[in-house]
Amino acid sequence: MTRSPLLGCIEAGGTKFVLGVARDINTMLQTATIPTTDPQETIGTAIEFFAAAQAEWGPFDAFGIASFGPVDLDRASPHWGHIGETPKAGWSGIDLVGPFAQAFGCRVGFDTDVNGAILAETMWGAAVGTDVAIYVTVGTGIGGGAMVEDRPVHGSCHPEMGHMLPRRHPDDRDFAGVCPFHGDCLEGLASGPAIAARWGASLSELAADHPAHEIIADYLAQLVIAQQAILSPRRIILGGGVLGTPGLLERVRQRAARLANGYFGADDYATLIVRPGLNGRSGLLGAMALAQRARR
Repeated sequence: MTRSPLLGCIEAGGTKFVLGVARDINTMLQTATIPTTDPQETIGTAIEFFAAAQAEWGPFDAFGIASFGPVDLDRASPHWGHIGETPKAGWSGIDLVGPFAQAFGCRVGFDTDVNGAILAETMWGAAVGTDVAIYVTVGTGIGGGAMVEDRPVHGSCHPEMGHMLPRRHPDDRDFAGVCPFHGDCLEGLASGPAIAARWGASLSELAADHPAHEIIADYLAQLVIAQQAILSPRRIILGGGVLGTPGLLERVRQRAARLANGYFGADDYATLIVRPGLNGRSGLLGAMALAQRARR
């Protein structure tokens, strides 16, 4: 009898690593969450987890890693599988793929965390059946991944949607932004740290009539319009901690519709802009999907 494949799944975030051992979408055998500390400790702890799982379940057939970025996705590059220049202290230039490939002797699928998330959402979640779809997470940072005709968009690097330069809201002219690279890019203006730096609290902690709600909705709606202009997606999934703010998703839909002014032919912004469909598992299941693809 043929054994079902054993897949190692890693959602590598700047705050935590979520680890999983899976057979398929319906069979997640084990999971664990570990803090993202220094690379040696974090990667070492993850390898210990998977080594214990291998002792129980048998050899791994493939790994999938969906990582915070920027990362090198060019297979021809000597730095493929490495973290790029990141604000996360100590992680720039770190090889993520190599330690797992060497420890377990199998193929490793590798992509950004948001590309992993949109891959999972197109296979099993809120973007099933779409030919062009985008996943955006708005939290400690802002990142976006895109799927076009069943392929994640890479290009010369990979999409960095959080670093687009929006028009400043008229009531938000003076804040310099928190991005160490660009100041007032989208991430510098609308991420969780940007909101806290500007108003001293998270968006969900501010009163419902606080102007921050309209300002942040405006910036995120500008991202939606840019995506419509460039990729013409059928679905835009907005996730991350900031999107947990009551009423924010609805504000983004309304503002995007006003900014579009009927031009893009998408009258139903409630269908275009949606929440993730995988109940917080988009990243980990994206890693599993990357492992499945690595086996092909």
